[in-house]
Amino acid sequence: MHDERTKHDLATLADDHLAKARVDAHGRSAEVVLHDGFLRQTVIAIASGCALDEHNAPPAASVQVLRGRVRITAGEASQELGIGQLSGVPKIRHGLLALEDAVVLLTAVNP
Repeated sequence: MHDERTKHDLATLADDHLAKARVDAHGRSAEVVLHDGFLRQTVIAIASGCALDEHNAPPAASVQVLRGRVRITAGEASQELGIGQLSGVPKIRHGLLALEDAVVLLTAVNP
């Protein structure tokens, strides 16, 4: 857990975690970079073709793409996001697929 006053260079974090994801057996690397009460921000890197399997949604969350391209899947629906795009996370079970090497910043509020 990091102190909420700690500064982070997202470009460096994205590069570092993407390098780790490329050699990880599951194609992923992540780090919580801010945890302040109910708020949590996590950098998640996913190698091309790898995914975060379906999981339950927090009460409130968003995902911003820092590198690459991803697809958020939720049941029969899906949404593609590219660099710089921000979207709310579906309120139902969902997954995240890397269409190319990708890094996202997940912001979640979980009381």
